[in-house]
Amino acid sequence: MSEADIEKHQKHYSDNKLWEKVQKVAKKAGVSAIYAVLLLYYTLQKPEVPKKVKTTIIGALGYFILPLDLMPDAIVGVGYVDDLSVLVFAIYQASNYVDHEIKAKAREKLTSWFGEDVDTSEIDSKLG
Repeated sequence: MSEADIEKHQKHYSDNKLWEKVQKVAKKAGVSAIYAVLLLYYTLQKPEVPKKVKTTIIGALGYFILPLDLMPDAIVGVGYVDDLSVLVFAIYQASNYVDHEIKAKAREKLTSWFGEDVDTSEIDSKLG
């Protein structure tokens, strides 16, 4: 999926829709997908992030929110694979702005939802 394809999903994004989706699917989507969502959400809040990067983030989060995508989310085991790939693409685009503070906020939220033993290494390794 190209950056232009991701950006067309911007219209599906809103803070309220994002949090509703996260609440509904957090356990099913898994720690990695939700961690990626949180990293992007907190990065989006930073004023110094360029508009182009914010556009990509909003598109990726819009894709995550969208109930109909390439692989329906209801398919057990693979339903969030496409969502995660789109989220990771956006993280690559935003990686210069994902700092320690953003990671800490995301991990804190993950811990409150999933418990103390959250493993963020899959996504963290992609950030370098």
